[in-house]
Amino acid sequence: MRRPEPQLLADIIKEKLMTDGIESQFNEQRVLYLWSEVVGPGVNRYTTRRFIDRGVLHLYISSASLKSELSFMRPKLIEALNKAVGAQVVTEIQFH
Repeated sequence: MRRPEPQLLADIIKEKLMTDGIESQFNEQRVLYLWSEVVGPGVNRYTTRRFIDRGVLHLYISSASLKSELSFMRPKLIEALNKAVGAQVVTEIQFH
């Protein structure tokens, strides 16, 4: 009897998440976690609250000038976050 081919643990976890239907929730949490890596500690310091609702990333920024600057960078931020996660998770960003 042949042994099955070995699998990477990451592949097994991903398959389990997909079959349980929680992959999208997991990816949303990864986006929130990766926000600080994508924008860096300088911007992250002014981010007071963040959550995702139906593909919209809501960010509470305590600096009005930074909020304005980030608004202009919105498409690049969406692209960078989705690329970091490896899935289309964020469709829009709203700054509060």
